[in-house]
Amino acid sequence: MKRQYLFIMVALVFTTSVWAQEFKLAKSTGELNIQEVNNVRIEGYSGNEIVFTSSTFSRDRDDRANGLRAISSMGLEDNTGLGLSVVETNGTIEVRQLKKMDGPNVLIKVPQGVNVKYVHTSPYGDDVTIKNFAGELYVSTVHNDVQLMNVTGELTIRTVHGDIDASFSSPINKTVSLTSTHGHVDAALPIATKANLKLSTSWGEIFVDPDFKLEFDKSGTMIKYSDKMTAKINGGGTEITLSSTHDNVYLRKK
Repeated sequence: MKRQYLFIMVALVFTTSVWAQEFKLAKSTGELNIQEVNNVRIEGYSGNEIVFTSSTFSRDRDDRANGLRAISSMGLEDNTGLGLSVVETNGTIEVRQLKKMDGPNVLIKVPQGVNVKYVHTSPYGDDVTIKNFAGELYVSTVHNDVQLMNVTGELTIRTVHGDIDASFSSPINKTVSLTSTHGHVDAALPIATKANLKLSTSWGEIFVDPDFKLEFDKSGTMIKYSDKMTAKINGGGTEITLSSTHDNVYLRKK
């Protein structure tokens, strides 16, 4: 397995009395795989570098550590100056934090040609926010809420205990799947969106804005309504799945 450690490129910027620290990586295609980073925001942009920024990371002074480098029990090394390990493995950028709890509050700016995978399983994480992103996005969390704003790529979002809130600024033309076990799923779509909808909940309710004219499949003159609903809007098109097991599903117009 090819494993390439990345050189540190750190810039300190002083703004409004807060030190912001950056790590930049020249990468405009491929996959960014973020694992168990507790506090993260992801933003798409038109640049050609992945940019990691944190204004909150600090390491307690420990004179005994002078001349030593920080590593974790997993063998990770802070090669960014942000409390993160960023390593390229067979063309995939793998990102992990060294501390199990807490850790840096990180903004990651991602070029539009990079796909993102974010996985988080521990109870120590905060909400995950992704906005202005056009690449393929896969998110799997246990406890985190997920907030999506102006994302236009193919989406697979899954959470166990978290809520999912998504707001789409333009009609969707890529497959979207938003699924929560115990939280709500709330999606706002432009009224002109052409889609095949799959809306489901086992123990909650489904709410749809009346301005969406749902076109149900019929058996003769009969329409079947249940906790698993399939319908088209504007003649059908992109596959959109909104599903919660124990909470409500909301489809609202943008």
